Amino acid sequence: MSKARQSTLRTSLVHVALIAYTLVALFPVFLTIINSFKSKQAIFGQPLRLPGPSTFSLIGYETVLKQGDFVTYFQNSTIVTVVSIFLVLLFGAMAAFALAEYRFRGNTLMGLYLAIGIMIPIRLGTVALLQGMVATGLVNTLTALILVYTAQGLPLAVFILSEFMRTVSDDLKNAGRIDGLSEYAIFFRLVLPLVRPAMATVAVFTMIPIWNDLWFPLILAPSESTKTVTLGAQLFIGQFVTNWNAVLAALSLAIFPVLILYVIFSRQLIRGITSGAVK
Repeated sequence: MSKARQSTLRTSLVHVALIAYTLVALFPVFLTIINSFKSKQAIFGQPLRLPGPSTFSLIGYETVLKQGDFVTYFQNSTIVTVVSIFLVLLFGAMAAFALAEYRFRGNTLMGLYLAIGIMIPIRLGTVALLQGMVATGLVNTLTALILVYTAQGLPLAVFILSEFMRTVSDDLKNAGRIDGLSEYAIFFRLVLPLVRPAMATVAVFTMIPIWNDLWFPLILAPSESTKTVTLGAQLFIGQFVTNWNAVLAALSLAIFPVLILYVIFSRQLIRGITSGAVK
């Protein structure tokens, strides 16, 4: 077998594997969305079929909009997610720049210490976090969630961004210093624009676990005024009776912001991932 044919076969197998993985990953999303537009009988009787004239129903979405304040839940989730991502990107980029640019005693140990946060789940400290939030009066506030999610996202952000910032040309930064730019100006005007793909990658990887999280909203902010979308969806899940129309509708609505974010940052995300693969 010629090398060209082997290369073609290898490429075809890779594409088949990627397509299969994509179908497996998208199947639950597809199933959730199509069943959110069906009646309860059709959900259990014909779960794999598309909604038809006899099975189409918007009762789930009507229930979501009537029961519970889902507009407030979406607003809370949006505020927590946007502010957390902003803080993670800001502080993560600044810490990564310091680790990549300045050599000081303990530089490597500091990087390893921050990387440990990737391996140790923050949920292990739930009791201590709850005690701290109670002591500071932050229980049932969005601030509590923002602080926890920022701390949760920083280790991965520092780990990814520091590797990218080491690739920024020293000549460019030194030229900025010769021109009289401060370190802040070099960071914001020269370095950050060059690591935008990595920033987009961190933003997507940070948003998904925050938006989908149920653990910390349930423990730190369970009140009606601070509920998030994921926690609000639990309104329709009971011990004996579950309103599956409303659950699927709520989950479908929660999926759209993630899809929109991916569409906006897809090019930057792919560039960031492929750049990291090349490195």
